[in-house]
Amino acid sequence: MASRLVIRDVDAGYGAVRVLHGVSLEVREGETVALLGTNGNGKSTLINCIMGIVRPDAGEITLERDGQRMELIGRAPEEIVHLGITLVPEGRRLFPKLTVEENLLLGAFRDGARRDIPRNLAFCFEAFPVLQSRRKQLAGNMSGGEQQMLAIGRALMAAPTILLVDEPSVGLAPVLVNRVIAKIKELKDRYRLTVLMAEQNFNQATKIADRGYIIVHGQIAFSGATAELREHELVKKYYLGV
Repeated sequence: MASRLVIRDVDAGYGAVRVLHGVSLEVREGETVALLGTNGNGKSTLINCIMGIVRPDAGEITLERDGQRMELIGRAPEEIVHLGITLVPEGRRLFPKLTVEENLLLGAFRDGARRDIPRNLAFCFEAFPVLQSRRKQLAGNMSGGEQQMLAIGRALMAAPTILLVDEPSVGLAPVLVNRVIAKIKELKDRYRLTVLMAEQNFNQATKIADRGYIIVHGQIAFSGATAELREHELVKKYYLGV
């Protein structure tokens, strides 16, 4: 199913604190789009607005699929998951006292995924062989990199068409960051996923992104193809120290 995620003029925050100010972006089918910004600029807030965790004060968030337009604002997170959008949250948010396999099975909650649990489980084990070898191990006893792979696998168990990934590099050693980012690209290419990745690690994110947006103080300051991002003054200032 052809799908596109469109965000228009979104304002959002927490109580009296405004975080997002007129944010607009789109993610087209088959793209990997990077949402770049340093801590505190609103990346996670925007991701949470898409997932229905934070309700915007203004604007539109729509899923366009096969000519149909579905407004996401006002829907509960589980409804949004049922529409095929899943999240790999910042900090992984696993259930540490459940096993690897139990964590994965919890990702298969949506109706469209329950009937395909064996196939999707095999898919996750193929994508991340370490999860199969440790399927009975408690998630809390795994390394940070392994936990990130499990968090991605859990999201994939929902058989999404759009995958949101929030700060996959947080808390990981550089070599593991490189491995996790490369795996996201591999999964996107092999299984035709559409990916929106919020990330502050510019060098890693632009390795796999087709396009990107830079968010500064809750506003989109620049958008463009990856090559354009690398040459932009904001990137040189905030990421490259030039």
